[in-house]
Amino acid sequence: MSFVAEFNSLAPENFVRRSLAATPADVRNTLLKSKLSLADFACLLSPAASEFLGQLSVRSQKLTQQRFGKVVRLFAPLYVSNECINNCAYCGFSRDNPILRVTLSVDEVLREARALRDQGFRNILLVAGEHPKFVSNNYLRDCVAALHEESPSVSLEVGPMETEDYRPLVAAGSDGLVVYQETYDRKVYADMHTAGPKKDFDWRLETPERAYAAGFRRLGISALYGLADWRYEAISVAAHADYLLRHCWKAQVSVSLPRLRPCAGEFQPLTQISDRELAQLVCAFRLMFPDVGIVLSTREPAHLRDGLIPLGITLMSAGSHTEPGGYTGAGREKLHQTIRGKIVALPAASKINGEGASEWATGQFEVSDDRSPQEVASLIHKLGYEPVWKDWDTALA
Repeated sequence: MSFVAEFNSLAPENFVRRSLAATPADVRNTLLKSKLSLADFACLLSPAASEFLGQLSVRSQKLTQQRFGKVVRLFAPLYVSNECINNCAYCGFSRDNPILRVTLSVDEVLREARALRDQGFRNILLVAGEHPKFVSNNYLRDCVAALHEESPSVSLEVGPMETEDYRPLVAAGSDGLVVYQETYDRKVYADMHTAGPKKDFDWRLETPERAYAAGFRRLGISALYGLADWRYEAISVAAHADYLLRHCWKAQVSVSLPRLRPCAGEFQPLTQISDRELAQLVCAFRLMFPDVGIVLSTREPAHLRDGLIPLGITLMSAGSHTEPGGYTGAGREKLHQTIRGKIVALPAASKINGEGASEWATGQFEVSDDRSPQEVASLIHKLGYEPVWKDWDTALA
């Protein structure tokens, strides 16, 4: 039975109601337990549990240090293409957005990766919109193979594939796959995804299982907070993580905590999750899943990221760019728009002295923490933690 079948019988809304009705006594009883159920997790998300945030934080910090030590892994997203065939209301790459687009060549991807290596990164996440015409399986395989020669850890955040299509990417050197379900609320999902293969909720939901069958050793999941009720999303993510830990037990599982950020198209969040609630969510995930990685990206402001690190964060991005070519300017001379799948060149007036486009490719969303990787690493040191740029090498396999 896949997670789709399990999810269909889950009824997250029932857990949300229990969460909202939880009392301080329920929270105290939950904190006495050494192993938590999904109902206990819902209790830790309750308004009542918010009053226990100090106690939750202490326990979460202690548990994180017991399981992970005082280290924070650093990674960088490397966007290779912002072409996409999906219409997603909340995404800057959405097909109908009139943005500046580009797909980097393999050599340009390598140029970007080397710039990241010069900053210290040995852990790279390749990101691309979903467009088989521009981002083919062979293209991704060639990118991974080129990067694997110099970067020991290469993960992917790309359009979902069949298991057999993932296998060449694993063979080329990719060790991790990240896939956000975006929202686990089926109605909201249907409203947000109006065109393209991403409309298929179940297909996307089963992606981590197909990736595991292909041999990926890291699986990352998340909702995108701001589309549906945050407790509903978190309970669904927790159920999904629990399933993967039971059925994909040879892989390391991580959960991300991304909140919606401004992007092309000017989509506004449909729901809100406050900074305090985000901190509560970090603690709840850590207490529920002591050995699961918790990821925090540059979507969040610097001061909040700094405060959340001790609570349970184990993996952070730094110095991020969400546009292809953002680290070196690679591909700027190839900027274009696409209309109904056809490339439309930019007017000559948009060129500078014939040496390339005057603008950069459009990013997926606006970054909030714009500190350099070195500044983030320095802050991690000041907090008493060790920034880790590399923690994996195929020689260890």
